[in-house]
Amino acid sequence: MITARQSRAARALLGWTQETLAEQARISLTALKRLESESGLEVYETTRDQVRRALEGAGIVLLSTDRGQGVLLVNDQGNKQR
Repeated sequence: MITARQSRAARALLGWTQETLAEQARISLTALKRLESESGLEVYETTRDQVRRALEGAGIVLLSTDRGQGVLLVNDQGNKQR
């Protein structure tokens, strides 16, 4: 499951705005803002999955260990607008 922080960090690595990620994930901007909010707003699991897929398609690897979560950019293809 992608967290709010992972989504924001992944966007930063890719140089994407919220609008760009929402477009790439094919979700509404409002849904993405809810996902990236730290206020605990409910988000559909399908929304999280679409965001995860869009980010992974751009070269992001979501990391999760017992010590915490993070993101890794494995290539630079995500900086190209599709």
